[in-house]
Amino acid sequence: MKAVISSTGLWTPTDSISNEELVESYNAYADKWNAENAAEIEAGTKDALTYSDAAFIEKASGVKARYVISKAPILDPNIMAPRIPARPDTEPSILAEIAANAARQALETAGRKPEDVGAVIVACSNLQRGYPAIAVEVQSILGTSGFAFDMNVACSSATFGLETARGLIVGGQAKSVLVVNPEICTAHLNFKDRDAHFIFGDVATALLVESNDIAPTEHWEIIGSKLVTQFSNNIRNNFGFLNHCAPEDDGMDSPRGRKGLTDKLFVQNGRSVFKEVVPMVAKMISTECEVNGLDPHELKRMWLHQANLSMNHLIAKKVLGKDVELEKAPVVLDEYANTSSAGSIIAFHKHSDDFKNGDTGLICSFGAGYSAGAIFVRRVA
Repeated sequence: MKAVISSTGLWTPTDSISNEELVESYNAYADKWNAENAAEIEAGTKDALTYSDAAFIEKASGVKARYVISKAPILDPNIMAPRIPARPDTEPSILAEIAANAARQALETAGRKPEDVGAVIVACSNLQRGYPAIAVEVQSILGTSGFAFDMNVACSSATFGLETARGLIVGGQAKSVLVVNPEICTAHLNFKDRDAHFIFGDVATALLVESNDIAPTEHWEIIGSKLVTQFSNNIRNNFGFLNHCAPEDDGMDSPRGRKGLTDKLFVQNGRSVFKEVVPMVAKMISTECEVNGLDPHELKRMWLHQANLSMNHLIAKKVLGKDVELEKAPVVLDEYANTSSAGSIIAFHKHSDDFKNGDTGLICSFGAGYSAGAIFVRRVA
């Protein structure tokens, strides 16, 4: 019994925010904050906020824009955060809704009915609630059979979910598994942090993983995989249900966080992440190519996690050589920004139509944890 990828799905929000729009909003906030704290800044007890810059953002990260679920509040200097209305328990949750949207596209592409699916895995960086599982809600919305569960390995959730689905199929638990990655990343981003306010966007992706004996004629054979984790605090998000059990902070509406949520949102030590993750991922890819009897240059494409353009270029060069064609590691973060676990799946979804029978590629994720996942695939047509 072998597991293959039968199809993919992608749901994209309607609204997008350009770097220029985001910078205009942040700079208006900086002016407002500096005016309100003028006395302390003059006394030297507080540092004035400096402006953000659209050209610098693109040069530093490769990000030009990002799709978002809640645009207007993010751009409002008095809010600087998404505002997603709470829904009654009788309505679908927002995370389950966008997950189901991406899943439907994957099912339609493969010509599958929901009842053909035996398991649903919702794998993402931030879950909307503890229970009931979002995946079980998606199962209910779609009408799939079998079972469902949630999992979280931050930016590597999609590849870890894909490998988990492969194991379920090989183990006989299901013949067809939906792996869905709903990522509302703007909800855990501090838009008042100049060093990070441009990083994330919102999206949902889906993978339909099936037993090869029922898969469509055209599919992706999974020929090898590797999962790695190594604890690090260099990328962290401390927001969770226990925050409501802890003493409240000073309540100050500071640049470091929203009122009542200071230091509970996304934070990272970018330089350390770059320095430590790039060699770790490049070594993993090279080693697993050797384990699977692949020459790295046989890889027609590497669909890498979409976090930073320079990081992806350096990983590609370490694996394939300094003269590598950058098209071999396609970029979507210019349009989508960092969408956590969904990034490599967006790249795979958008940049794989030219593969012919026998062509090989790599889906690779890496991020907080640290975590990294490598899934080698071969086109069957």
